Amino acid sequence: MSSREKTITEFMIEEQRRFPEATGDFTALLNHVRLACKRISFIVGRGVLAGAHGAAPGINVQGEAQMKLDVISNDIFLRTSEYGGHLAGMVSEELEEPYQIPPEYPLGKYLLVFDPLDGSSNIDINAPVGSIFSVLKAPHGAQPAAKRDFLQPGSQQLCAGYAIYGATTMLVLTLGRGVHGFTLDRGFGEFILTHPNMRIPEETSEFAINASNERFWEPPVKRYVLECLAGHGGVRGKDFNMRWIASLVAEVHRILIRGGLFMYPKDTKEPSKPGRLRLLYEANPMAMIVEQAGGSASWGRGRILDLAPGDLHQRVPLILGCKSEVERIELYHLEHDQGLDRVYSSPLFKERSLFIQSEWNSR
Repeated sequence: MSSREKTITEFMIEEQRRFPEATGDFTALLNHVRLACKRISFIVGRGVLAGAHGAAPGINVQGEAQMKLDVISNDIFLRTSEYGGHLAGMVSEELEEPYQIPPEYPLGKYLLVFDPLDGSSNIDINAPVGSIFSVLKAPHGAQPAAKRDFLQPGSQQLCAGYAIYGATTMLVLTLGRGVHGFTLDRGFGEFILTHPNMRIPEETSEFAINASNERFWEPPVKRYVLECLAGHGGVRGKDFNMRWIASLVAEVHRILIRGGLFMYPKDTKEPSKPGRLRLLYEANPMAMIVEQAGGSASWGRGRILDLAPGDLHQRVPLILGCKSEVERIELYHLEHDQGLDRVYSSPLFKERSLFIQSEWNSR
């Protein structure tokens, strides 16, 4: 590390000094989160040598099969964060109810919510995975947190971030004043500020969506994707690339680095689950990061950060990335709801695959 490189610890201390009344509790909490991410990075980096590959015996509260690393990562977050005296409680994707701070530890004024290992289905193929986290203010201070205390709209988040465990490990963080990326120097053992003031490019020709769900999409989403696939000769007048990694962390990281759009829209595949991603600890943190980087995040018919969660594990549609593209999709939803997109709502459109283009384009 050169003398000019800034560590994440130095960065957070500088941020703390902006607020003379700060006690250091918030900085200490983020240091514990940073440490949890380093520990998970070490285990992920060892791969099969850590003996943590494959499925765990049970399923989580979502009804999804757990990977061994899901369970290990969840335990790392809990054990690394519970003892510091900064938290009133935690919520995890892997736990049905809020995690209560053990009685032997003091309580604090913050709440931590997290997805300990996003994209864990990618573990066995050595593709990128990550952790997502967010910090809220505990409404009642240093008191044991109840379920209702966590049900705050995303606009109330104090900070949000993610760690991505790939060829390098990065921790990307916003405190509400821009987005900053830190790369783990494995030799030095610390996160170094390498990507200050990250911004999403204003224009893009790349989008990410799980095309296997095409038959379940609403007409506005079909309309948008069809226009992109039409390429240079279509209404958009340019060619688009389509991506899909099956890891929200990896998708958002790509958008922050080189631009683009991510969509996991509302569909009819499972009527009881109109959205796929969890609002509290997936959509909200990523929406805050994307907005702070100059992008936009929507559920198709409104801003994600304005939604008030009704449940700890509430699912929502999520569309985020380049601001102009998100606004275009919101417009298509509005036109559909007002009956103004008759061509795209017709039975002919619904019967045709987005990937059979020639006949449609000739009309």
